[in-house]
Amino acid sequence: MNRRDFMKNSAALVAAPLLVSTAVAEEAATRPVAQLNLCSQASRLPGATHKEKVDNLIAFGGVGYELHPPFKPEEVLEAIKGTPVRIGAVCAADGPYIVPDEAQRRRAIDNAKHLLELAGEVGSTGVIMVPAFNGALTQLHNPDAHKVLIDVLHELGEHGEKYKSRMLMEPLNRKEAWYMRHLAHAASVCKEVNSPGVRMMGDLYHMYFEEPNDSGAFISARDYVHHVHIASRIRNLPGKDERSFVDAFSGLKTIGYRDFVSLECNVTGNPKVEITKSFQFLKDQWEQAKVI
Repeated sequence: MNRRDFMKNSAALVAAPLLVSTAVAEEAATRPVAQLNLCSQASRLPGATHKEKVDNLIAFGGVGYELHPPFKPEEVLEAIKGTPVRIGAVCAADGPYIVPDEAQRRRAIDNAKHLLELAGEVGSTGVIMVPAFNGALTQLHNPDAHKVLIDVLHELGEHGEKYKSRMLMEPLNRKEAWYMRHLAHAASVCKEVNSPGVRMMGDLYHMYFEEPNDSGAFISARDYVHHVHIASRIRNLPGKDERSFVDAFSGLKTIGYRDFVSLECNVTGNPKVEITKSFQFLKDQWEQAKVI
């Protein structure tokens, strides 16, 4: 190699990382500024009615209310009327979905469609689904499982679009699910389905066991993440053990995340005291997190 070729190749090697970093910076500049919207599942909040639960949520510092079916949309909308609270996800649409029994699969799909309609009425983030649990019998396995799931999601995605909602796939840890345990897998399925009615979520309890890096997991799924569940390492309120969420929040800040971070955990002690403390802990962790 002559000197000119050497210098030319050296310049290209030096320029390559600069081009990559410039592209990343340009993409980051187009993303919205991330926002921490604290949320809780209704079952974690004290109160006998939706209105009582929403009032408590506001007092604790939350702005998102996650629902469990069944629920009546008119009651939910009345409970949040005139408040800053919006509806998070609906948890969840029961499966299993990737089974050879078409009648069983149809029941799961029809139930999910019904929940998508309810979710659309209340302005929900979307309806959570787990493609397959460990305990379900006679499930299909790869590659048949993948093909069936894609077909199911095409149908559900179209229905979600029609009713202004979406399905949210949730990866679980290996003790609970044999299929879909990483955010990158769920994101790849979203990309393949290519429907605004199909997106995904991350659950930081499950991610603790499966993801080598929380921020990297969120960044890998950046275009598709629309809900986050949060709990301590042993599924108590965040702040109840040594589990830090700074790395996870750095990932969420990097992707410009603005949907909900929702409690899905045990609440021990006085919830009016403990949830307030936990929300403050999460706000402090968010402040510590930096864009990557």
